[in-house]
Amino acid sequence: MFLAESAMALSILTVLGLLLLKLALNILLPRQWAVQQSITDAYLTYERAAAERIPFETLLGASSPWPAFPDIAAETTVLGNLPGGYPVSGTIHRFRIEDPGNVPIADEEDREAALVYNPAKITTWKVQSVLSYTIGEKNYTKSRTILRSQ
Repeated sequence: MFLAESAMALSILTVLGLLLLKLALNILLPRQWAVQQSITDAYLTYERAAAERIPFETLLGASSPWPAFPDIAAETTVLGNLPGGYPVSGTIHRFRIEDPGNVPIADEEDREAALVYNPAKITTWKVQSVLSYTIGEKNYTKSRTILRSQ
């Protein structure tokens, strides 16, 4: 009789323990999602800082990290690590788009028209970084766009 009561008590304690474990995991999962969002936001802040500090000559050069659109530079990278050392990875896509009002235009007639709208001869580029990553079964995309002028 004592053995049956002990087995029943152990079964009830096991079910109760599994129920409490499930509740604890339900509390931790949204926090893990929030941590991953913070990691990706921090990585995109780094991307923005890199796009803002790169010299204009390097940005427009042949070996630029942001090639002229329609070319796109794609790179798979580790964005950071979760507690426990689990890496969060994603793919960063980089490109730049020239403003149509930029002045150095080959055709003299178009150059005169561009000078009407851009008399200071400012060269402007839109530098864009797009991050794609997966959390669980869902895919996410974030982007940062920086305007660079000279």
